[in-house]
Amino acid sequence: MSDETSGRPAKRGIVRRALWVLGAGLGLLFLLNLFFPDLDFSMQDQVGLIRIEGVIVDAQSTIGELKRFAENPSVKAIVLRIDSPGGGVVPSQEIHDAVQRVRHKSNKTVITSMGTVAASGGYYIAVATDRIMANSGTLTGSIGVIMEMANVEGLLKKIGVEGVVIKSGRFKDVGSPLRKMSDEEQALLQSVMDDVHKQFIEAVAEGRGLDVAAVQALADGRIFTGRQAKASKLVDELGDLNAAIQLAADVAGIEGEPKVIEPRRRFSFRELIESRISGLFPKLDFYSGVGLKYLMVF
Repeated sequence: MSDETSGRPAKRGIVRRALWVLGAGLGLLFLLNLFFPDLDFSMQDQVGLIRIEGVIVDAQSTIGELKRFAENPSVKAIVLRIDSPGGGVVPSQEIHDAVQRVRHKSNKTVITSMGTVAASGGYYIAVATDRIMANSGTLTGSIGVIMEMANVEGLLKKIGVEGVVIKSGRFKDVGSPLRKMSDEEQALLQSVMDDVHKQFIEAVAEGRGLDVAAVQALADGRIFTGRQAKASKLVDELGDLNAAIQLAADVAGIEGEPKVIEPRRRFSFRELIESRISGLFPKLDFYSGVGLKYLMVF
């Protein structure tokens, strides 16, 4: 047997081992990507980009993204790209508070970049950041609260249906669509509305460094263009997303063109459907009962 023939099994063994090592490495990378999608081995200083888009119905995915960027030592600054007319009061407040935690506990710069619209709950989130940059034609502001209910009592009478309600107290069915709201009930809901509106005004005053009275004069639900908002001190600068990213890099001390990373969101069919339907039908509520919204409604 020649030396060439005897060497073939050894070569095949080396090739098989190389293929096995390659396959194991690819498998490991796949598992890391599957279970740790935001794992980052880069040592380069980076700017993290988080997008808040559509009607805000849930805060947890955005809060998770903020937390991961806050814990990533290579991410020196974060840009929030807000393109939202607002949404639920509580989700907007939760993201606002999460942004403040990142700034104060992680000592990282957070910059807002406003897209087509960043109003109501979208603006509520923005005021928690270090700086706000809007495009000149951005629609923003809409500092206010809205609560909408329907009264279908007349319709039910026409089709011969009568609603029956059994309750434990006189206010338990406040906002019921089966009957007209009493003056006392309307006053009760207005007091709730006024308190939530006050919370919005106080958040803007604190975040923008303005007097409460100055904010209150602008907080009647009106909208502003980006240029008008800058004149009213509701935003700091005019510019696009790239300008906001560069601003974040400059404030964080990143030299040269900044590397930008975005979190990879896990697909949520429920969140997709709710966001799309809410965008098409902003007056449609997914939850029964009385609901408060920081939402710009056309």
